[in-house]
Amino acid sequence: MSAAEKDIIQSAYDDKNIGAEVHEQPVDDLEKNVDAAPVINRRHLKGRHITFIGFGSGIGVGLFVGSGAALAKAGPLGLFLAFMFTGCILWSVVQSIGEIATLFPVAGSFPHFAARFIDPAAGFALGWNYFYAYSTAVASELTAASLIISYWSHLSPAVWITVCFVPMIILNFFPVKYFGEAEVITASIKVITFLGLILLGIIIDLGGAPNHDRIGFRYWKDPGAMNHFPGIDGSLGRFLAFFSAFINAAFSYNSTEAVILTAAECRDPTKQIPKAARRVLYRIMFFYMCGSLIIGMTVPYTNKKLLAGTGNAASSPFVIAIEASGIKVLPSIFNAAILTSAWSAGNTYIYVASRTLLGLSLNGQAPRFLQRYTKTGVPWLCVAIPSCFGLLAYLSVGKGGAAQAFTWLVHLNALSGLLSWGTLCVTFIMYHKAMKSQGVSRKQLSWHAPLQPYAAWFGAIACGIIVLFSGFAVFLKGRWNTSTFMANYISIPIYAVPFIGWKIYKKTRFVKSTEADLYTGRITEDEDVGVEDPPTSWYGKLLDKI
Repeated sequence: MSAAEKDIIQSAYDDKNIGAEVHEQPVDDLEKNVDAAPVINRRHLKGRHITFIGFGSGIGVGLFVGSGAALAKAGPLGLFLAFMFTGCILWSVVQSIGEIATLFPVAGSFPHFAARFIDPAAGFALGWNYFYAYSTAVASELTAASLIISYWSHLSPAVWITVCFVPMIILNFFPVKYFGEAEVITASIKVITFLGLILLGIIIDLGGAPNHDRIGFRYWKDPGAMNHFPGIDGSLGRFLAFFSAFINAAFSYNSTEAVILTAAECRDPTKQIPKAARRVLYRIMFFYMCGSLIIGMTVPYTNKKLLAGTGNAASSPFVIAIEASGIKVLPSIFNAAILTSAWSAGNTYIYVASRTLLGLSLNGQAPRFLQRYTKTGVPWLCVAIPSCFGLLAYLSVGKGGAAQAFTWLVHLNALSGLLSWGTLCVTFIMYHKAMKSQGVSRKQLSWHAPLQPYAAWFGAIACGIIVLFSGFAVFLKGRWNTSTFMANYISIPIYAVPFIGWKIYKKTRFVKSTEADLYTGRITEDEDVGVEDPPTSWYGKLLDKI
């Protein structure tokens, strides 16, 4: 690590807050004091970057294609309710961690916050779980990309995995502002595509397509608003079908909270992070809830293509509706947009995994040699390691391998994400308790999240319930399947073993609310956070509102 970087980290230990009693710590003593917040001063992500990362991070293959499997399981009403309920969980998570990140915009924020307010072992487990989940997610998106391209080409998936993989790696080794610019472009494509699909779905439903079939809510009546879980009738069957759609919904929402991780490299984080956290509500309502409603209106849940397992546009409920309406050209155009989404998601996952790994290293929970930067401030070793996980995508090469690998990775990533969401909510609960115990009013902060701590309690409990009962089907009589059981529950030991191991090895203790550090790492008056002037032109103001 260079002398300049050591000065940056050392400055995090100096008391810059009135009334705060913080003792100076040496740079190499991070392991003993997780409250020392490592800070990055290379704030190259502008407000528009944050805006588009926020919009684009939640729109991917899971929403465009994976929603079809959820519709087949739960029916149109079950799909809508699953996306609404999971959206409420995500909103709770983003509000919770958004408030903390606004107050402490530090590197590797998620594991650092868990270590700071819960237990160093919780930070260790969360950080490595996050790193593992998003590193393997790179492979899942590359696998999805190869499946998408198979809509046009019959060449080996290995060719297309390579074509998509190499630009991802190169871009993440460039200064972070180029990652931001790439997200502006790809997120714009995704948003425009989804807006077009919503409008087209309404036109198809109202009979404006070439077949002039006015659908309305026909499919809510026949075959019905809710499906039944196979072999179980009545209210219980409908509820279990609805519950089984949560994994698909969680995968669709995956990485939406990643925008909060940009706090350490974001200009004016005290303004941009709250703005991103507030806007997530509108994204959930429009993209997910409105999208799931349109899907359920234009495609019956009995359509066999929904479970075709192709992974490309052929199994997307949007394309099924387009083809059924007699429109010929759009499926290929839409498939190209899905490919953009898969590539963008993989690119984001490398960024998230690399910054999480950096945070673990800065907190003394990963090797120190990972704290090596390029001249432009990129932690190049932290970028290289999750990039290597993308090589797992080549394991999917073979007959039927890609579709099977994608299904497994969906379960692993969704459940790991839910465990992480639950931990982030518990982090806020402990942070909130520390604020009350030390007599610090949240109303004095630059931004405090609404409905707290009730939203955090809701998110933590809901995530726990979904994870524990996600594999309920294998416990039903005559339905045991070892591979399904592993896919649904392997994430729990992957999360628990690091927590227990670190706690035993380091003899850590849970953080007392009266001792939690509520001062170190806050932005000080003399720190350059790159405050951006608000737009003055009419088009600038309009774009900011949009």
